[in-house]
Amino acid sequence: MPWLPSSMIQHLDKNFIDPILVKIHDQPTYYAHVEEEADGKPWFHNIKEYLTKGEYPELANPTQKYTLRRLSNNFFHSGGILYRRIPDLGLLRCVDAKEASRLLEKIHAGTCSPHINGFVLAKKILRAGYFWMTMETDCIQYVRK
Repeated sequence: MPWLPSSMIQHLDKNFIDPILVKIHDQPTYYAHVEEEADGKPWFHNIKEYLTKGEYPELANPTQKYTLRRLSNNFFHSGGILYRRIPDLGLLRCVDAKEASRLLEKIHAGTCSPHINGFVLAKKILRAGYFWMTMETDCIQYVRK
């Protein structure tokens, strides 16, 4: 049989559609959202506590403990400040919601601010050396305002 692109191969049963299996988890994932900090602690509080004291949050199940251990590999704690490691061996300072909104306003108010989109704003914040988990989403929402 000669080589044919996948779009040209005919299925034996023309009405057959391969099923897509979706696995649904009954436990919530470990996710920190920057916009609201209901408990008054920053999104990185659990990571910082784990790195400094080696303690897990109360009522954490084994899956959440594993996720926290894996997630903390990307972070570095020094002098009371938490940093995120990036592939080029640089460090980005982790910020809370208040500081994140202040950074959005200051950096977006700079040169060419009316023409900047959310992705470019996020890259500018990264180049300035700051990080938070929902940075790209927050930048896109901020620019849309």
